[in-house]
Amino acid sequence: MTPRPDRPGRRAFVKTVALGVAAPFVVPSRVLGKDGAVAPSERITMGFIGIGGQGGGHLFGGAWTYVAGGYLGRDEVQVLGVCDVWRQKREGAKARVNQHYANKTAKDSYKSCEAYCDFRELIARPDIDAVLIGSPAHWHALRSNMDARALKDVYCEKPVALTIAEGRAMVNAVTRYGRVYQAGSQQRSCYGGKFRKACEYVRNGRLGQLKGAYAALGGGGFNPGPGPTGPGKPVPKELDWELFLGPAPWTPFTGNCGAHMFGWGSDNWGQHHYDICQWGINGDDTGPTDIVMEEGKPVYKYANGGVIYGCGCPGVKTGEGGPVTFLGTEGKIVVDRDQIYSDPKKILEQPLTASDVRLYKSDSHADNFLDCIRTRKRPISPAETAQRAISILLLGGIATKLQRALKWDPQKEKFINDAEADKMTSYAMREPWHI
Repeated sequence: MTPRPDRPGRRAFVKTVALGVAAPFVVPSRVLGKDGAVAPSERITMGFIGIGGQGGGHLFGGAWTYVAGGYLGRDEVQVLGVCDVWRQKREGAKARVNQHYANKTAKDSYKSCEAYCDFRELIARPDIDAVLIGSPAHWHALRSNMDARALKDVYCEKPVALTIAEGRAMVNAVTRYGRVYQAGSQQRSCYGGKFRKACEYVRNGRLGQLKGAYAALGGGGFNPGPGPTGPGKPVPKELDWELFLGPAPWTPFTGNCGAHMFGWGSDNWGQHHYDICQWGINGDDTGPTDIVMEEGKPVYKYANGGVIYGCGCPGVKTGEGGPVTFLGTEGKIVVDRDQIYSDPKKILEQPLTASDVRLYKSDSHADNFLDCIRTRKRPISPAETAQRAISILLLGGIATKLQRALKWDPQKEKFINDAEADKMTSYAMREPWHI
């Protein structure tokens, strides 16, 4: 690509982003796309970072995308880049994307998508509007931060961060550069609106005085290093192990390349549960003031009187995909992806009225993200909300590690007079990565 006079070359941009300095670009125009129902100027150009199970599901279609063919199957989207540290994954995805567009345009070949090992090359492209991050969890916050500084809108899978400090830095970058950010907390949008309905009934006092919200899972967080699980093995030629590790502590390759290799506890599913708990108790823009341990599990107490239990509700089956339970003086509401019910039944049998509080309605997480890119509206799972949800999980993880009560300042995001706990809100990233 030949640099234009008013735009630095790719290498200069990559260096600038890597050093944490904002590059002076305007918001990119959507100029590519061909022979589709949506005008080229209206198409959203996208890049995908991490195209394994979760990221590949978003790109090509999965149980949580609800559109045949995933983002690739959408006429309003043009996929211009795929990125993965595994060569066969990125090259396979590139071939599959280009074949899709070749079939769509009735051409024998069609080159639209490029493959990258280093995500900095992908986000250096000014013709890409938005990036979806489906890479391992220890990369999520840093990549979201860098993508925002590169003026990309971001969809990031959960957990959106593995420390409170890197999550806050992500929010700051998204806010400073005016980016649309959607966390992969799709329970707010999908599953027939069950979670929204549960939260609306709770917000409107249908349970009487709310006694507590129960998440099915406890705390979790960043594991400062899994350590060798056996003797190191030769790194496959197809894998860039240094880029896989990125900011995480160096560890020898043993065959473990899991998305949650540097996480512990409920870092995978936990954000889903705490996100809905906070939505129900009206805590999206704050956090608890006290975290106490009850029978080895964290309990979070809020200034507004709300309480979240990170241990599941007695008498309600829990587990990774287990329900969120809201318990009040007049009964309880239990909700998961398959069902919503109340005890007594009459609680949910009485419909909401026109004067009742209603929450942000979205029937598709992906549609909401794309719509907000076009309109610049606030999405249903924005950065601040995502940071507050993951913070609950991370606070619970710290309390679990220390096995003692903690006092938390949700505005400053610091523990009160507790230097030991404060040290656990961040970690020193491996050079040259930093926030």
